[in-house]
Amino acid sequence: MLTLSEVEALARAAHEGQTDKAGRPYAEHLQAVAEGVRARGGDADQIAAAWLHDAVEDDALPQTWLDEAALSDRTKTVVLAVTKRPGETPEAYAGRILATPGALLVKQADLAHNANPARLAALDTPTRTRLTEKYAHMHTLLGLPYRSDE
Repeated sequence: MLTLSEVEALARAAHEGQTDKAGRPYAEHLQAVAEGVRARGGDADQIAAAWLHDAVEDDALPQTWLDEAALSDRTKTVVLAVTKRPGETPEAYAGRILATPGALLVKQADLAHNANPARLAALDTPTRTRLTEKYAHMHTLLGLPYRSDE
């Protein structure tokens, strides 16, 4: 099985050169989500999933890699649960997260970092408004309280 350090290194390498919407290195987001999972009491499987939570969705790693990786079945299941699918409704996406043990904590940490006011402040007003509404809606679908100061 891959260690958390190995998972982190793989995730950082897979997202090398990618940036977030504010132009920051994408690995900063992955690290923040992994730290958020750890701070919320997540276990090693959830922390590994946090490092990999966008890898398949962003085409940083193919799903075949994930299928064959030396990761626990639980980590793989959580990664796939938080991976948005083309054309999928927010309701279907939230339903899958809620139905997958361990996935909600990873998504909660992801949303907390995405909705961080300091991070959103770096975006233009239309993008900031659109994303704030999107994140608030996902919080509602997942039954999570929404605070703009997460």
